[in-house]
Amino acid sequence: MTDTVQTGPDGPTPPPEKRNGFTRFLDGVEWLGNLLPHPVTLFALLAVGMVLLSGLFAWMGVAVEDPRPMGSAARSDTGMIEAVSLMNGDGVRRIFTGLVGNFTSFAPLGVVLVSMLGIGVAERSGLLSATVRALVLGASPRIVTVAIVFAGVISNTAGEVGYVVLIPLAGAVYYSLGRHPLAGMAAAFAGVSGGYSANLLIGSIDPLLAGITEEAAQLIDPAYMVTATASYYFMAVSTFLVTAIGSLVSLYIVEPKLGAYDASRADPTVLKADGAAPLSGQERKGLWVAGLAVLAVFGLMALTLLPEWGVLRDPETGDQLRSPFFTGFAVWILLFFLIVGSAYGRVVGSVRNDRDVIDGMASGLSTLGLYLVIVFFAAQFVAIFNWTNLGAITAVNGAVFLQETGLTGPGVFAIFIAICALVNLMIGSASAQWALTAPVFVPMLMLIGYSPEVIQTAYRIGDSTTNIITPMMSYFGLILAWATRYDKKIGIGTLIAMMLPYSIFFTIAWTALFFLWVFGFGLPVGPGSPTYYTPG
Repeated sequence: MTDTVQTGPDGPTPPPEKRNGFTRFLDGVEWLGNLLPHPVTLFALLAVGMVLLSGLFAWMGVAVEDPRPMGSAARSDTGMIEAVSLMNGDGVRRIFTGLVGNFTSFAPLGVVLVSMLGIGVAERSGLLSATVRALVLGASPRIVTVAIVFAGVISNTAGEVGYVVLIPLAGAVYYSLGRHPLAGMAAAFAGVSGGYSANLLIGSIDPLLAGITEEAAQLIDPAYMVTATASYYFMAVSTFLVTAIGSLVSLYIVEPKLGAYDASRADPTVLKADGAAPLSGQERKGLWVAGLAVLAVFGLMALTLLPEWGVLRDPETGDQLRSPFFTGFAVWILLFFLIVGSAYGRVVGSVRNDRDVIDGMASGLSTLGLYLVIVFFAAQFVAIFNWTNLGAITAVNGAVFLQETGLTGPGVFAIFIAICALVNLMIGSASAQWALTAPVFVPMLMLIGYSPEVIQTAYRIGDSTTNIITPMMSYFGLILAWATRYDKKIGIGTLIAMMLPYSIFFTIAWTALFFLWVFGFGLPVGPGSPTYYTPG
């Protein structure tokens, strides 16, 4: 039996695309998600709902025992984590006086604003457009996708650069190739955030998590030490797994589901007529000069970090990872794009004086109107959620549930990873979640014979894979704002449905690799990292 070809006013109409069960499931997720109101309205309603729930749970006396050790800064005098009501005078005053501070102290806000000053100059000078065309014209679509996912994973070493730079750039790359720009952004987002823990290099998150793990391990063994390289072997191999899975999901699930791009839904300012035009001689010369500027900036960065006298090392310990260099990395993003963009603009004539640079900075910030509105309400919801202690109570209850299962074999890690992934939907910060749950998970799993290094490695899988589907992730609002530039009608449901396949396949494949690596081949997760621990 063959499909019937219908005839329309413009000629034969192809038969409707056959959609498999998984695609229909994603359609359902998207439909349900898009029934939700505008993200701004949604965050406002969630904030109000959380205030009401806080009053209910506090009235019910909901509380759990605080697993953090005595003397910890965040531990209460009672040793309990109690639901805090905001439905009283103290709560109203806290909300009223904290409204501005919640907004201005929201973690990504300052990073985005500072970075966009430099990115605005690079964009206005024409550097970004020329770079995209130089990279993608004539390139294989599959190679472009793999490169974007891989670059997203590696960008984690440089902190926020993946969210602020790579994701919007990936959208521009796809659009220049005549492909759906949201597919490019999804591929980059998957690498940057879904593959957050994987990397070929040691990043600032490694010593941070190792310190938390070590403190929790010392509740059982006071002399136990955990190094920043505790998970390095496994995470380095995971880089290639995440790149492969992310690329396959992009090419065979996400991009086909999005279909052909309808440019009428985009903001006209992001659709450049020269998106597929070949580079002119002047543009090529500008890129050569920009390349020299890149080397100069990298040289300056090296001078501030690599020598023992590097001014941006930690002034007390000399540490390179836990240092002002990485803490203030947004400044490097600003300087990089400001210097390189200006160098390119001087050659092609788009940057002639300081006024052109200032106009570029203003242009960069002018694109963030919707993002600022989303962030204002998202910041209120996140702050109120943290004040109520409901996220912390949920996390501890999850740890208690794992303990009560009584499992002792390797299968316990499947439940552990699943719990971490679920808790991550509510507590978007990797260090905040681990600081809260490590004092429960690490001693518990050590006592049944597993090393802190293996426990931390499993945690990092669960913590990464659901970053891309939770609005609690601090950069989720920024990604949504980037996406609206290409689709003015995009909703939270579309974004979550677009990223859900990555989350599902990352979780399955990464967990399988963990079991194969640790329990199948018996390989260490990092240099000097044992698999098992003998309680002593």
